[in-house]
Amino acid sequence: MLEKFKPTWMVKNIYQVSPQELQAKGIRAVFSDLDNTLIAWNNPDGTPELRHWMDDLHAAGIPLIVISNNSKQRVARATASLKLPFISRALKPLSFGITRARRKLGLKPHEVVMVGDQLMTDVIAANRAGVYSILVQPLISTDKWVTWPNRVMEDLVEKRLKQKYPDTKWQEGLTKDE
Repeated sequence: MLEKFKPTWMVKNIYQVSPQELQAKGIRAVFSDLDNTLIAWNNPDGTPELRHWMDDLHAAGIPLIVISNNSKQRVARATASLKLPFISRALKPLSFGITRARRKLGLKPHEVVMVGDQLMTDVIAANRAGVYSILVQPLISTDKWVTWPNRVMEDLVEKRLKQKYPDTKWQEGLTKDE
């Protein structure tokens, strides 16, 4: 049962994952949650660090697609300055949004990674879709009110994951340990 919550990797933030590391793992596309993963939920402009990481992905030919449970209007507004393609109302923890984006790119599950800050939505959806997952720490310590119940459940699940998988720990990248 705990396996559905287990991320492939746990990285402090997505900006620490280089295109070279992704390519070394055979990953050809990055799908990402929006709020508290790419941008702080209350700051849609992003950071210079995000833009640099996006430029590096683009230069390496790795597409970045936002997969969000938010409405089309919310995601469109938040990604407008970033000029990112997106799938809204993705219904995570179901795999529909991830599978739709993967098929649109013509990729196999092992060629895709889903990045997110929530076990209860992003990681479960990735595991259901059969793609790799990267759990990141939230960019800021506050969430929209609708996320609070997930965070409470995640704390309990994370403790059980660490008991069952003692080698589970936060890393600086896909191949570098803390």
